[in-house]
Amino acid sequence: MKIRPKTYLLVAGLLAVSSMTAQSSKSSQASEVIETRGDFTLRKANDSLYWLNDWRLPYPVYQFQAGDVDGDGNEDAMVGVIKSTRFYPEKARRLFIFKQINKKARPLWMGSKLGGILEDFRFVDGKIRALESTTDSLFVVSDYKWDRFGMAFDRFIIKGVDLQTAIKTFSQ
Repeated sequence: MKIRPKTYLLVAGLLAVSSMTAQSSKSSQASEVIETRGDFTLRKANDSLYWLNDWRLPYPVYQFQAGDVDGDGNEDAMVGVIKSTRFYPEKARRLFIFKQINKKARPLWMGSKLGGILEDFRFVDGKIRALESTTDSLFVVSDYKWDRFGMAFDRFIIKGVDLQTAIKTFSQ
């Protein structure tokens, strides 16, 4: 039987994808469940490899929240990761937001930055509340809301305060 080059490439490509999917599935199953929120499950394979359902997160995770970020009536997952970006080469805390599509986690927004230097976040009243530091060693607590494509600044809860005051406000 003679195999044409294009057919061979297609079959080889399908075998490679099948193999990668099987490896991803094995890796996500072999990891420890950290937390489940709604239909989203965060698993930890090691300190720098996590899985959100089937989505590979090759970064340390510092926060995991769930709620309807974009107001469409469906729960979204918010995952805080520590990584560098093309525009901000230093490793820092970032926020990724995921939708659930056919029981799979898919990115809705993978932000490089909100406003200030992100320290922590939580989901409050349909908004993302962020604890951020500033370049002059002060802290702010801000609310961000969904705006068509990503997160947009909504308001300061408190600004220009010390860490203790900011944490107290952030936690309320």
